[in-house]
Amino acid sequence: MTELDVRSARPDQLVSSDKGKWEIIVGLEVHAQVTSQAKLFSGASAAYGGEPNAHVSLVDAAMPGMLPVINKFCVEQAVRTGLGLNAQIHLKSRFDRKNYFYPDLPQGYQISQFKDPIVGEGEIEIEPDGEEPVTIRIERLHLEQDAGKSIHDLSPSETFVDLNRAGVALMEIVSRPDMRSSKEAAAYFNKLRSIVRALGTCDGNMEEGSMRADVNVSVRRPGEEFGTRCEIKNVNSTRFMQQAIEYECRRQIEIIENGGKIDQETRLFDPDKGETRTMRSKEDAHDYRYFPDPDLLPLVLEQAWIDQIKASLPELPDAKKKRFVGEYGLTAYDAGVLAGDSDASTYFETVAKGRDAKLAANWVTQELAAALNKQGLDLASSPVKAEALGALLDLMKDGTINGKIAKDVFAKMLETGDAPGAIVEREGLKQVTDTGAIEKAIDELMAANADKVADVQKNPKAFGWWVGQTMKATGGKANPAVVNEILKKKLGV
Repeated sequence: MTELDVRSARPDQLVSSDKGKWEIIVGLEVHAQVTSQAKLFSGASAAYGGEPNAHVSLVDAAMPGMLPVINKFCVEQAVRTGLGLNAQIHLKSRFDRKNYFYPDLPQGYQISQFKDPIVGEGEIEIEPDGEEPVTIRIERLHLEQDAGKSIHDLSPSETFVDLNRAGVALMEIVSRPDMRSSKEAAAYFNKLRSIVRALGTCDGNMEEGSMRADVNVSVRRPGEEFGTRCEIKNVNSTRFMQQAIEYECRRQIEIIENGGKIDQETRLFDPDKGETRTMRSKEDAHDYRYFPDPDLLPLVLEQAWIDQIKASLPELPDAKKKRFVGEYGLTAYDAGVLAGDSDASTYFETVAKGRDAKLAANWVTQELAAALNKQGLDLASSPVKAEALGALLDLMKDGTINGKIAKDVFAKMLETGDAPGAIVEREGLKQVTDTGAIEKAIDELMAANADKVADVQKNPKAFGWWVGQTMKATGGKANPAVVNEILKKKLGV
């Protein structure tokens, strides 16, 4: 048992096989692209996309005699992230050359950090699916430059290289092997994503490759030493991450139980087949021949500058969740969902201002979230803005519409982008509060269903039928509270 091994899996996390139980050990190396207009060591644009090789400076292309110059803003973003991870900021760090050959790596090495990273040990707390909190330790965060992109599908016989990404700043955030299930790994990644998005240090866009993970998986018998790990490279979806971990642990268990041994290697996950496959044997640090980059001086920071950055940090997800529970009376689950997404939390607070916060949370996390998911939209592109949803809740509160009509109006808001008041007026959807009209509808129902009048007096559960029929007779526009009150009087229940 090593110093790193501070927790064991819960009994329900153990994986069962015909030959006993196994424990999964997971650690993540998350690559988060720094939100910056320029690259780490050049002034070239770091924007996503663009024509191939349009965002490439002479430094990025590794032209002879070109020297890297550190981007101060990228350093600040790394420090900001480290502070958000409750991590130690090193006042002195250095850049190293990580030597390996790849066609889209023009220099023949990557400028990274090895022994002396900019950020040291930290930790974050996760709550997988509302379970008890688990602390996941951060080993380090270091800055490095990204490689370019090899394109293999433009020609049957040639590979094209696009260097637009070459030199873009990355933060590699390395966890300790503290996760004991695929669910914990997904929760850790999502929590990390919510933190960097709240800090504004990475946009967390997984589809564009702004955030991806190398997943290290091993298995062991409970209480034994760590097993040999395999690394699953470049996973860019938490769903795929969970599938990859679960497949890989079963693969390793089967090999060991059949008398084999696990080879340390790098693997890829095939989402179509739901399995991992060998990519290459896993390199160790000595294989990369790290040495200090002679073109870059050690990076020396001042504590006063770090304190200044710390003072400017925004409210982070954990603090926001606690505030949402205390200030708005939300459940821990709803508060966590909203606080974990900076766009959702801002949207919610706009809707909730001066209104029923719990009702606002329900509409944001349920009705709106489901509708946007169905249309494949995110909150930023929602046709229903926060102010408009708030106006819809106001119409419900003042009795202009009831809950059923509100859902119909909301659907039209999604479709047209129109204000709720305009839709209600145009469609004639105002709630009927005229007791005379409601009484008339009830009287007609009672006349046509005399047998049911007697039945409801013997069977109170039948009252729901009368409510439903009255609402139907009034086109769903009647005030439910008024309907209930009049029915009780007329039916004598």
